[in-house]
Amino acid sequence: MRRPLAAAGVLLALGSLVGVGARSAVGMAQLEAMQTAETDRKAEVERVRRDAQREVNALAARLAELQAQANRLNALGARLTQAGQLQDGEFEFDKPVGQGGAGRASDMPPGELRQRLAALEGQYRTADTQLSVLEQLLFNRALDRNAVPSRDPIANSYVTSGFGGRADPFGGGTQFHKGIDFEADVGDPVLAVADGVVSYAGVRSGYGNVVEIDHGNGYVTRYAHNSRLERQVGDLVRAGQEIAKAGSTGRSTGAHVHFEVWQDGVVVNPRKFLGHNDALARHGPTRG
Repeated sequence: MRRPLAAAGVLLALGSLVGVGARSAVGMAQLEAMQTAETDRKAEVERVRRDAQREVNALAARLAELQAQANRLNALGARLTQAGQLQDGEFEFDKPVGQGGAGRASDMPPGELRQRLAALEGQYRTADTQLSVLEQLLFNRALDRNAVPSRDPIANSYVTSGFGGRADPFGGGTQFHKGIDFEADVGDPVLAVADGVVSYAGVRSGYGNVVEIDHGNGYVTRYAHNSRLERQVGDLVRAGQEIAKAGSTGRSTGAHVHFEVWQDGVVVNPRKFLGHNDALARHGPTRG
């Protein structure tokens, strides 16, 4: 009877081993499945991270473009401030813009951020175009202004003889004075009253040494009785630049600057260009 019992024990032991093996196989399969799932999860996380980083890089690139546009607009605004002769401090482009608001902030969805960046880019492009047009208009206005006689032909002086009818300083009677005379000493700098090109430099009867400047818009200015000429025909001159030395050459009773303005071939009163209404009332001796 002992042998059958021993055989049964062996069979029982073998069954137990089979059961353990089966459970181990199931456990291994589950472990492998879990490892596979973890690998897939990590791969998905890495893919999402790469996609998110690409989007961040794209947004960073757009932000850099916006910053470059902002820098350009700031520089353009600074030039317009100067060209428009605005007061210092009226526009401070480096100063942060004040902002405020109440309420709690919330996370901004990526889609909304992209939309706002796109809208901001559009606003920058529009502002860039508008400011560029304004800059060109101001530049053209400055060119026009600089080409119109609007400055004194000599610094720190006063008018000694006005435009129009006056007593002839050389023997009585009356004469028509084609310009206005400014007090000067021999050698004082004679200055261009506007931008232009020298169209004549030489001697004219009665005028002595003369410089004439064509301003390219129908205006020609004449500076007479100079002791020396500093410019030649064809020279480009800017408003305020020296073109001659004052003197008393030609038909003149003493050193001074005789100044004329011609508009479309007709001599006109320089008074309206130079704004010497008050100074013209302070006539000194007539000099020619």
